[in-house]
Amino acid sequence: MKTLEQLAQEPTSALLAAADKRILVLDGAMGTMIQKLGLTEADFHPKGMEDHKILLKGNNELLSLSRPEAIRTIHEQYLEAGADIVETNTFSATSIAQAEHECSHLAREMNLASARLAREACDKYTAMDPSKPRFVAGAIGPMNKTASLSPDVNDPGYRAVTFDQLVAAYKEQVEALLDGGVDILLVETIFDTLNAKAAFYAIDEVFEARNTKVPLMCSVTITDASGRTLSGQTIEAFLISMAHVPLFSMGLNCALGAAQMRPYLEVIAEQSPCRVSIYPNAGLPDQMGEYRETPDVTARLVGEFMANGWVNVVGGCCGTTPEHIAALAAEAKRHAPRAKPVLA
Repeated sequence: MKTLEQLAQEPTSALLAAADKRILVLDGAMGTMIQKLGLTEADFHPKGMEDHKILLKGNNELLSLSRPEAIRTIHEQYLEAGADIVETNTFSATSIAQAEHECSHLAREMNLASARLAREACDKYTAMDPSKPRFVAGAIGPMNKTASLSPDVNDPGYRAVTFDQLVAAYKEQVEALLDGGVDILLVETIFDTLNAKAAFYAIDEVFEARNTKVPLMCSVTITDASGRTLSGQTIEAFLISMAHVPLFSMGLNCALGAAQMRPYLEVIAEQSPCRVSIYPNAGLPDQMGEYRETPDVTARLVGEFMANGWVNVVGGCCGTTPEHIAALAAEAKRHAPRAKPVLA
């Protein structure tokens, strides 16, 4: 009989084995798929919150409580398209980010429910084809408050949140995600390195307290043509800032389409000591805020990165759909994953 420790290590072993063999496929946009459902305000109100005084439509994380079948179906659509990894519906499921909706008290419940929904979907598809195990990545977003920048132009030294407050909120999220059964923790859409450091510090504290670990993914976002994060770091500087974290993968997502990400991805591919991921938007939004890049274009652009041997994990961010993921999955089969560099 296997011990609990051995059982806990099985998903990690399966993930590492799969990553050695092929390029892994991450899912696409959750928000894009939710928008397609045409939900009403009432859909965002869990039981007991029918009379909540603040409008909740657009607070997508609540749907894991109020419309769990909708979230589960979205996960299954991406798995059907060929995704190896699906992200939990928890991008903004922290007490700090939920404060603007007066839903901070639901942060743990949101993360736990979201992780379980993704777990159910992945287990279903793994059972259908055990040769292709599916994995759950606990999505940890950047929060709506930043530790590096002042929200008040007249008071540059002011901060709306402290590092300790960020750590406490991230710890609550991480604990719930692990309790819900995630295989991976993904700190994503990083625009402020100090926020990301708080997230990884929180993760490390939880790991130590629980005497457990899962693989860690890290994904930064470059906000404009300057090639810097919102808090001002270049990709090279960001890589150095994250060098202390034992990462499964480092990569890019959001803000830009694949074409615009190319020079920054090349830097990561050249310098990262771990695997490399990329999940771009479906191009840049048009004047109406719509993403128009078709699946074949996204697959062709990301396919160039695969052909160059730059990536280990590919997927989609804003504007991408199961059709985009299906096209990426088909393209990924044609290429070998980036070889892990041998460090001197």
